[in-house]
Formats: sequence, structure tokens, C-alpha cells
Amino acid sequence: MPTPMSTTTLDLLPLVIAGPILRHCDTRHFTLWFVSSTPLSELSLRLQGADFSRQLTNDEVHTVKLGKHAYQYLVNVAEDALLPANVDVKYQLTDAIQGDVFAQVDELCYPNSHCVDNVEPAQPSVLVKPQISDLLHGSCRQPHHHSDDALVAADTHLQQLSSLDERPALLMLSGDQVYVDDIAGPMLHAIGQVIDLLGLPEEGFTAASINNSRELSYQPEDMYQRHINLLPSTEYLSKTALHNWYVNHAIFTSSSAENHLVSVSEIMALYLLSWSPELWELVTIPRDVTGLSTKNLKRWQQQWDNLLAFKAGLIKVRRLMAHLPTYMIFDDHDVTDDWNLTAKWEEAAYGHAFSKRIIGNALIGYALFQGLGNNPQVMIENLGEELDMYFSQLTDDTQDQLVATLLKYEQWHYTLATSPKLVVLDTRTRRWRSESNLAKPSGLMDWEAMMEFQHELVGEDKVIIVSPAPMYGVKVIETVQRIATMCGASLLVDAENWMAHPGTANTLLSIFMHRKTPQQFVILSGDVHYSFAYEIGIRFRHGGPQIYQITCSGLKNQFPEQLLPYFDKLNAWLYGYYSPLNFFTKRKRMTIRGCRPNHDKDKRLVNHSGIGMVSFADNGAPNKIAVLHSDMTETLFIPPKHD
Repeated sequence: MPTPMSTTTLDLLPLVIAGPILRHCDTRHFTLWFVSSTPLSELSLRLQGADFSRQLTNDEVHTVKLGKHAYQYLVNVAEDALLPANVDVKYQLTDAIQGDVFAQVDELCYPNSHCVDNVEPAQPSVLVKPQISDLLHGSCRQPHHHSDDALVAADTHLQQLSSLDERPALLMLSGDQVYVDDIAGPMLHAIGQVIDLLGLPEEGFTAASINNSRELSYQPEDMYQRHINLLPSTEYLSKTALHNWYVNHAIFTSSSAENHLVSVSEIMALYLLSWSPELWELVTIPRDVTGLSTKNLKRWQQQWDNLLAFKAGLIKVRRLMAHLPTYMIFDDHDVTDDWNLTAKWEEAAYGHAFSKRIIGNALIGYALFQGLGNNPQVMIENLGEELDMYFSQLTDDTQDQLVATLLKYEQWHYTLATSPKLVVLDTRTRRWRSESNLAKPSGLMDWEAMMEFQHELVGEDKVIIVSPAPMYGVKVIETVQRIATMCGASLLVDAENWMAHPGTANTLLSIFMHRKTPQQFVILSGDVHYSFAYEIGIRFRHGGPQIYQITCSGLKNQFPEQLLPYFDKLNAWLYGYYSPLNFFTKRKRMTIRGCRPNHDKDKRLVNHSGIGMVSFADNGAPNKIAVLHSDMTETLFIPPKHD
């Protein structure tokens, strides 16, 4: 258990622990998320330039008491003509007792921000752009990875813009915003201190080696052992495609699960440490510790160094998210590696009480810190009552009830009424399970989900699709995954791609070829820890649709550096534009051409952490595809016909 915090440390808690983060904002909605250390009352919102200034109603402020000293607020105002389009609107939130809620938040505004009435301190602002001319997108942000944080580079990019017209319409985070299953030792040590500092709740466990969360240790000497001492050891047999060959699989398959989070308080603390610069100043993490093996001590120190750089950039990350409407969707690491990859995995994971609780706790964290802000009206209406019940009662029964509700919930996906229309897909919870072998990878979306997806497209002339995993992957890597699946090792190679399941693959390709679907598709994806861009057409058809897939990953993560160049060359040799092998793939009816990064004729894949920057023409086609890297260099993807 962590050492109790002193009263002096509690006195150092700022009013605002995390945030503000702009969430769903358009001409009819203003959504703002933040966490405070004390309860607030009689909140009033002023939108300068939008003719809005009044006290907020209870329905417009959703509050969750996360702990004794942590209160989450989601301000959600919905009115006709609330925010004018293409106007910089400064927002100010005041409390009856505290006054300006964000007045003491350091470096929240960009230099030269205009003051409210030219007297008051500068205020953050929101710029609603119904016509998406530019956006930022990315995924996979691992705090202890050795690469720098590309969200810091994005903040610097916004600061350097010469006019508000150049500001991106939104920031789209397409998965793995946190890594619940891959936690650095120093991060877990900090999580234990934050739980104690904020008084985050305790919980009991069933079918576990410990009885409750109080028994979890956060001392350095106990790090890197949870995969042995804590996580369920249950294994399940899966049949391979080879005759009478079965393979044992563990439930938690991450290769870095030594510090896998298990309690809801741990997950909430992780989110807060991922976004809050202040909390890092209130925890103490030594670089030199005792009780670890020589190997793990070296890991601890390397992770400590990387986290030091990570926390230094958080003040800029907060400023970025306070000025750009930010949207999110989960991928597997937001919950656990290989989440719902196969039906066999689901049977084993949800059939064990402790593993079900671990997964459910991660979904509670996702709902609170990511999901609610994407589509507030729908999410609060469907989940608000049970979230409030659990956090007000904090019993194991209400927690189990909430977990059960979240595991059955099927409205994580959402759309934005922008131009082009933006459709964000849930590729994790509505899987098309294999009918031939439950150990085979499930399709990323089942038939009903695919039909709902198609319904969103009919009648649109241009659309942006957000799919956490690339719809059109690097074919040679998909081939390796298919071979591994035949040998029963689908979990080892993360064999989840859109082409892995014939039902999902054929339905997806049929949607793209349907005459009533849009003529311009732009697919934004992440997941793979490298970046690339494809131009895609339909063989033997003149005219549309034109399909562009833009993959940017990761924000703070990379593919194994020695391996990717070989995959890049092999893919060019075996599955290049003119290769006859393409006719033996499920996507044989499509033509796929890779864009060349910075005119490099021998390269298609970029292995350098960064954030995607896409500019759109009036017809919805991208006229600039780029990755802004964490060192402020830029990779421009050149379309084949322009090279």
C-alpha cells in the first residue's frame, strides 16, 4: 500500500487537477471536460463572441465524484445557434465561490491571446469549423516510450499559425490513448501515490489472489511481477488449422503485462497522469531504487528518464486540448491487448470473474475520460444513471452492475455533422465471430454494425471514416498474420485486420463498391505504430469512388526499428501495384497505390512518432497528407500521380 499523504501535500492540490479539454463542439453544442480537487457550485459559463452568459443548469453539468479530492465535470450546453461558425469564441467558467475556475491554470492560452474586455486575464477559446478544411489525427501514446510526444509538436504547430483560419477543425485520437496493459514501473509507483492523494475508491475482488485493492503494492521491489502473481493464470485451448494441433493461450496476452492495471482507481489515476502536469509535481519517484533485479533496475531507470520527458510536455498538451475540439475512440490497449480478438478469448476472459472485472474497470475509465465527451447526450442518457449510482454508493454490486452494462453497450460509435461527414467506428465490441473456428480472429464489425455503417454513408457525397485499424493494411504483414493464425498464434501477432474475416472483408468491399455510397472516402486510422498513405480505386470501373487511406501511428510509439524496412521492401516486391499476387487477395477488385514519403521512391512506410495533418479540398479529397513529427520535422506523402 502507498504511504499516506501529509496534510501539507493535500494543501498543494490545485483547484483544477486535469483539463480543461474541449470535447464535442459544433454550432449547437459546447462540451468541456475537467477534474477539480474540490466540489464546485453554481457554475456559470460565458462565451465571448457567442452571446451566451448565464448560470448552468444541473442538466448541463454532469458531475462524478471520482474520489475524496477528485470531481469530474462535463459541461454540456446544447442550444440552437450556440456557437457561431468560424469565429474565435473565448470561454470562461466561473464558480460561485472560486471565481474563474481556470484562472490559476498555468500557460493555458497561446501568446498574444486577446483578453476578455481587454482587462481580464486571457481565456482559452474554441473555433467551430463545420467545413473541415484541416484536421489533426493520431493514435498510440505510450508515456514511457523513448520517442517524444507528438501532441507537444501539435501544440507548437498551433502556436506558430499565422491566422485563426489555419487552425485545424478538430483533433481525432483514434485509439490507444492510454496503455492499461503496458505500464512503466515508475508510472505504477506514481499511480499508487495519486490514488492515495486523491482518495480514489477501493474495491473488492473475486477469484483473485488478493481480496481487495488495498492489498495492491506500489513499491518498486514489487514491480514487474503482476503477470505472475496477480493476473488470472487461466489458459484455454484453441484449435489450429493444422490437424489435431491445439495451442494454449493466456487471457492477458500482452508481452508487457508485468504491471497490468486491475482496479478502477488505478485506471483513473493513469488517465489523470496522462493529462495533468500538476499531479506529477505532487508525486515522488526515485530514479535509484532497491529490491529490483539488475535487468529490471535498468528498465526502471530508462522508463524514469522517458517519463521525465513525457511529463515536461504535458503543459503544452493541455493547452492544445483546451483549444481544439477533441474526439476519441478506443482500440485494444485502452482496455487490454488483443481485446475481443477471438471468440475463444471472449469466452475465457468474460467467464472468469477477476478478468471480467479488470476489463470492465478499463471500460469504466474509458467511459468517464473518453466516451462521455464524444456524444454527451446519448452517453449520459444511456450510462449516466449507472455511473452515478456506482460512484455514489461504491459497492461491489453496483460496480458489477455497471461493468455488465458497459460490456453489453453498443453505442460507442458516433458521427459528426460536419462537411465532410465524419463517421467514427467501434471496431472492438461488435465483432463478427468466426463460424468455422472460435479461435480464428473475429471480424472487426458484425453484419448489423456494417449495415448501420452503410446507412450512415448513403446519400453522402464525401465522408471521413475513422477506423482504429487500417482498412487496407500492409499486405505482406497481413500475410504473416494469416500464416500465424493457421498455426494458432493469432494472439501472438495481433492478427486483427479488416481482411482477416471473410464476412467482414467482403461486406466492407461491397460497401465501397455500392453505387449509392460516397464518391470521396478518406479513411483515418492508426494502431500499427508506423505511418503510410494509400490511394485506392476500383478495377475496371471508370470514375469513382476515390478512396484515400491515411494511417498515422503513433503519437508516442514506434514499430521495431530493425524490422519495418524489411516489411516495406517485401511488400513492394510481392504486392506492388503491378504484382499479379494482388489477384489472389480478398481486395483483388481494388487497385492500391502507396504514396511516397517526401518523394522517396523506395519507401512507403514511415517509422517516426508523429501526428497526422490532413487538408481537404472542397470535394472532400485530401490535398495535403503529412505527418508532423515530434522533432518538428514533417513528412509529406506524395500521391503517385503527382510524383
